Amino acid sequence: MATLKFGTLGAARITPRVLVEPVAADPEAEISVVAARDRKRAEAFATQHGIGRVADSYEAVVEDPEIDAVYVPLPVTLHCEWTVKALEAGKHVLTEKAFSANAVEARRMADAARAADRVCMEAFHYRYHPVWARLLEIVGSGALGRIERVEGVFEGTDLPDEGWETYKNPEIGGGSMMHLGCYPVSWLRHILPEEPEVTGAEFEPNRFGADARLEGEARYPSGATGHFRGWLRPGGEFDMHLTVTGTDGRLHANNPLVPQNGHGIELTTSEGTRTEQADMRPSYCYQLDVFKDAVWNGTPLLTDAEDAVKQMAFIDAAFRAAGRVPYGLDD
Repeated sequence: MATLKFGTLGAARITPRVLVEPVAADPEAEISVVAARDRKRAEAFATQHGIGRVADSYEAVVEDPEIDAVYVPLPVTLHCEWTVKALEAGKHVLTEKAFSANAVEARRMADAARAADRVCMEAFHYRYHPVWARLLEIVGSGALGRIERVEGVFEGTDLPDEGWETYKNPEIGGGSMMHLGCYPVSWLRHILPEEPEVTGAEFEPNRFGADARLEGEARYPSGATGHFRGWLRPGGEFDMHLTVTGTDGRLHANNPLVPQNGHGIELTTSEGTRTEQADMRPSYCYQLDVFKDAVWNGTPLLTDAEDAVKQMAFIDAAFRAAGRVPYGLDD
């Protein structure tokens, strides 16, 4: 049996959910090596999660001849550097969202993936879950009539300063858009077969100068409008939803992001309202399935590096519409 061997950079909080747990349930994958800025932290992570080797540096991971793929869950401002290095070393790459600091970096990453002929995937795991397939099926069926409005929201409570710097510090790509709002942006981009454009946005800073809230309006070529919002809201509660409204009905999806934690699909038309649920298998497991298939069989990805370039261009436009310069750019 073939085994896809991963190396992971850092010991990020998200790594167990995204990679460790899916790999543990999959006999065709393993995590072979980990490195972190602090070797002791990497050693503790390896011991806790049964990873066989600890490398001295990120370089040692991407250059390791025994691994096939690299997982990059580093701060956003480091994604481009280490994704490109891994690709140039001949590794396939699973890069966390937000894919990069800006669209210029995303283009560099996409070009590196093409030149290396390697898989480079943005880790939008929700996109591969049956819940999303069902939402697309409903929208595509015409049950909603002509689509008029799409709203995507991800609000979460504010986080402590200590230990959550990657979510809050603008110097390393922190802020609500890169960590929360990128999901509603992706929902808007993927729920209809057309690319929306930003028409306006608002920015509310946290005390470090990153966005505590970034929300805005969008328009599709068909004339439908969209709204996206990411908000690390003091005292707020989690709210993750996608609502699609058409001339003949309304579709509301509660928690289309991690449906394994509980979700609901509500469809309202002239025939009434019905609710349903889909598979509760973790979205991260579906993501691993698709990543393996792309590596071994060349199966196209829905969130490949080329799609990530479009994603980051939308995010750049949102920052500019809110009067802010995108991360890593001078304009």
